[in-house]
Amino acid sequence: MIKVENLTKKYGDFTAVNDISFVSQPGRVTGFLGPNGAGKSTSMRMMVGLTKADAGSVTIGGHDYMDIPNPGRHVGVLLDASAQHAGRTGREVLALSAATMGLPASRVDEMLHLVSLTDSEAKRRVKNYSLGMRQRLGIANALMGDPSVLILDEPANGLDPAGIRWMRGLLKGYADRGGTVLLSSHLLHEVQMIADELVMIGRGEIVAQGTPEELLRDSGTFFRALEADQLVKALADNGIQAAPVADGFRTDAEPVQVGKVAAEHQITLVELKLADGGLEDLFLELTAETQRETYTEGGQK
Repeated sequence: MIKVENLTKKYGDFTAVNDISFVSQPGRVTGFLGPNGAGKSTSMRMMVGLTKADAGSVTIGGHDYMDIPNPGRHVGVLLDASAQHAGRTGREVLALSAATMGLPASRVDEMLHLVSLTDSEAKRRVKNYSLGMRQRLGIANALMGDPSVLILDEPANGLDPAGIRWMRGLLKGYADRGGTVLLSSHLLHEVQMIADELVMIGRGEIVAQGTPEELLRDSGTFFRALEADQLVKALADNGIQAAPVADGFRTDAEPVQVGKVAAEHQITLVELKLADGGLEDLFLELTAETQRETYTEGGQK
């Protein structure tokens, strides 16, 4: 189990992570979602002692990471696949990890086979690896000690569709055997397919958390209208707030309430439906203030 309590990190006047709290449970995959610069990587670095928190705490299995003896046997970590020693071969990287953890050399071959790196690839220097190969090597390294907890920052970067599917099955199987997985990603569709719990972060603060079903169940109503501004005002006059999302608006009210107000004011509705656009629409809405671009359904900015 990973327990994050009131975690905070500041760099001068800039607050990278602001008082976040959540729990990643055994036997479940927790998706940690947010735009670039939202605070995901900083949070994960604090979890494993690479960055010192200004306030709050993180415990893994009830212990501070720095207090865990031989931590690689308990916590598998992949924060940056490009940070591996470029001059070593893939096999040498894993052999060093095995030796450091006191594991037999045979574990190296097991991990290479697990992540589908061939003998010839294992003999190549990491500087000659593609990003996808480095990700596979990083995952092998994280799993080397057969840990009970995995902390992975954007592990799907550089993987092709087959590789992403492979990783999804690997991590889901790991969780099904009782492991704890904390996975950050911007690949929302993939996270929706694998995650049991979601934690969404924007500008260093958690904006939503729960199961995908819970988050989408409360996503409200989506509508578009020819007289959009007039409808938004009419809804507000009836105590119903609407927020822009994609090329329309979303409200917590039921569709029938929106339709009734539109009819009363003779407003032409173009679209009215439950806001079931999926995790991506919900994510973009909840983190709208942190996005560099504003997207419409047609992909225009």
